[in-house]
Amino acid sequence: MNANRVLVTDFDGTMTNRDFYSLVVEQLLPPDMPDHWVDYRSGKITHFEALQKYFAAIRADESSVLNLLSQMVLDPHLKTSVASLQNSGWQIVVASAGCQWYIDKLLAEAGVSLEVHANPGRFEPGRGLLMELPTASPFFSPVHGIHKAGIVEHYLKTGATVAFAGDGFPDIDAAKLVTADLRFARRDLADVLKREGQAFQTYRVWSQIADQLIELSSL
Repeated sequence: MNANRVLVTDFDGTMTNRDFYSLVVEQLLPPDMPDHWVDYRSGKITHFEALQKYFAAIRADESSVLNLLSQMVLDPHLKTSVASLQNSGWQIVVASAGCQWYIDKLLAEAGVSLEVHANPGRFEPGRGLLMELPTASPFFSPVHGIHKAGIVEHYLKTGATVAFAGDGFPDIDAAKLVTADLRFARRDLADVLKREGQAFQTYRVWSQIADQLIELSSL
């Protein structure tokens, strides 16, 4: 699809306040769970494999896992903001290194339908949340599952005005591809950009990103 304006947005920690992963670690995994991030940072496993291992270690029932979704705190103004942004001519594309299983559930509960690029998965009692690599995706990344920068590059090549919003380390390359006025960051992503002297726009909740883009569109 060709679009004149496209917002590529992260999900966990960007459209929500908390990451699904961090809630899983805090509430559903045993305290002696191996630190798979150590292996990731040392290059022994990928970012995707680290998340996959944590999710597969869940032994709670599905109701307990679903209870975490409300604790992620999806922006309460998401539905209204999505509609307003789309009415202003923006296409919204979700790009996530997380699992589409919970992303789809949260968006459906909010009454929001968006294009989502994330890692497929399913919950199985006794086996956890089984996340798989999206090998058939045109934006496949063996490291994160989804190549967020690839999605941004795709729309830039169509001549679209592209904005990006994120909060974490997997968002860095994608964020650097867009102009500072269309680069929205907080938390780890903001810290990296600050250290590197890269300008960006701040936000507390996702709906503020929509408001800023709508304002820019009216200029």
